[in-house]
Amino acid sequence: MEYGFTDEQKEIVELTRKIAKEKILPVRAELDETETFPWDIMNILAEAGLFGIYIPEQYGGLDFGNYENCLAVEELSRYCIGVSVSFAASGLGCYPILLYGSEDQKKKYLPLIASGKKLAAFGITESSAGSDAASIRMTAVKEGNEYVLNGVKQWITNGGEAEIYSVVAITNKSKGPRGASAFIVEKDTPGFTFGKKEKKLGIRASATRELVFEDCRIPAENLIAKEGMGFIVAMKTFDQTRPGIAAQGVGLAQGALDAAVEYARERVTFGKPIISHQAVQHMLADMATQIEAARALMYLSARTADARSKDLPKVSAMSKLFSTDVAMKVTTDVVQIFGGYGYTRDYPVEKMMRDAKILQIYEGTNQIQRNVIGQYLIKESASK
Repeated sequence: MEYGFTDEQKEIVELTRKIAKEKILPVRAELDETETFPWDIMNILAEAGLFGIYIPEQYGGLDFGNYENCLAVEELSRYCIGVSVSFAASGLGCYPILLYGSEDQKKKYLPLIASGKKLAAFGITESSAGSDAASIRMTAVKEGNEYVLNGVKQWITNGGEAEIYSVVAITNKSKGPRGASAFIVEKDTPGFTFGKKEKKLGIRASATRELVFEDCRIPAENLIAKEGMGFIVAMKTFDQTRPGIAAQGVGLAQGALDAAVEYARERVTFGKPIISHQAVQHMLADMATQIEAARALMYLSARTADARSKDLPKVSAMSKLFSTDVAMKVTTDVVQIFGGYGYTRDYPVEKMMRDAKILQIYEGTNQIQRNVIGQYLIKESASK
């Protein structure tokens, strides 16, 4: 459908789609099978300037916004979200610096991220602090002009591959969530190491590792914002990045639908292509309608993020929730349309179905998104 893209937005879509078709499509099955991090593709995206889409020009970016970044993520996700999340997760690690970093921090790190020379990652999740992000245990103790970090972050996307990490740790246990603070940690800092690479159901090209901190000393100037702001930094970051998860869901669902339509036109049963059967047509029609609705909500959430609207947490949660549920349903139905073929690795749809599941889990489970939406409804009704 026509969404009134500007010429610049159309160029971003066309460029990203070209890269995805030429560079991702031929290797996506191999990347999934071998669980290989897609460095070659990351370098191509870097050369195209796509890592800097949402970063201001003064820091080496293209000076667009969340909306344009979602357009790129959507196109990459049509072909492989194992690749697209490796790209998008750098933005997740970047946003704490972009939103709350000092001018010195922005000048030091944002140009590196915008150029794609260094990937970023974000660390808040721990073994006992996933949906309950306020229960983190990693500590940061100030000693002179340094902070000493101790603890383990778990399931960190781009872990071990990224060079720049934004992490959240407790600086004052007595204050609960208000005692959390955010920090920048560079790879190869003494005391900072990585756990094993996780073996996953889907997004196998993406690297997911533990971040291990053992008396890791970082300069005090690596504190983002100020002490006690860590939880706010994290939540405001998620408000900005959840539209990107929605974009992954929309792109993945669209790629699955494209594959289903093509297959249904070619597969013949009872003497005619299965797309001629009303039962199949209705499944495809429902998919197309759900995807378009998800896309419209995703674009709205990205624009809301760029406007920094007070409604962003609610709209962002709605978009992430709806788009990723649609992706799971669409990919499941597409496997059904393919029948036995869809259950084999000879066709890409079994991978799409495996990949879709994580979208309902990371950056806040869809149950958490429903909590966020519900809380906003309570606040809104109370203010009337």
